[in-house]
Amino acid sequence: MTNQTPESDKREINPFLKSALDFGPILVFFVAYLLLKDHIFTIGGTEYDGFIIVTAAFIPLLIASTGALWFLTGKVSRMQVATLVLVVIFGGLSVWLNDDRFFKMKPTMIYLLFGGMLGFGLLRGASYLKYVMEGMMPLQDTGWMILTRRLMLFFFGLAILNEVIWRTQSTEIWVYFKTFGLSIAVFGFFMSQSKLFQTYGIEDAKGSDTSDG
Repeated sequence: MTNQTPESDKREINPFLKSALDFGPILVFFVAYLLLKDHIFTIGGTEYDGFIIVTAAFIPLLIASTGALWFLTGKVSRMQVATLVLVVIFGGLSVWLNDDRFFKMKPTMIYLLFGGMLGFGLLRGASYLKYVMEGMMPLQDTGWMILTRRLMLFFFGLAILNEVIWRTQSTEIWVYFKTFGLSIAVFGFFMSQSKLFQTYGIEDAKGSDTSDG
């Protein structure tokens, strides 16, 4: 018996649909912000700027897209669940208190949480990253530990960077950073680890064992 989802419950869907569910909400948020950023809305006697209105719409949209992803594929990663929970909490606080600072702090909390979890695993001599990503890129245990340590530091760095950006720059610059900057940074990080993947990839290790024989 295992706690993993049975293979029969995991369903493949069109990759374009999956990408739309994964990245669609943040792109909708970005476009909606550009359209509404200069508008003020009066609701129940309280004035809300466009950022707060877009944040209020983003929360149910992300819930719906995550729910659709789970319904169609039969699985949702722990990282997606954690992200959704923090969006609901910090986005909800921004809307409730009419204060955009809470939603801007959300990426900081996400990266501190992920970095902290990886760090906790490292203190226990384990790579929690391996449990999440092993199926996507099989590595030797040494490789997982190195990658986990690097990713932990990277996440802490992103948390600090997000704090610097939202505290010192305009909301519009932060939205661009949140929509594109963070995604590019994560992509760049994994691209920069190509040497590690080559060195500790299980397929490479097996290939060298075969050639030695």
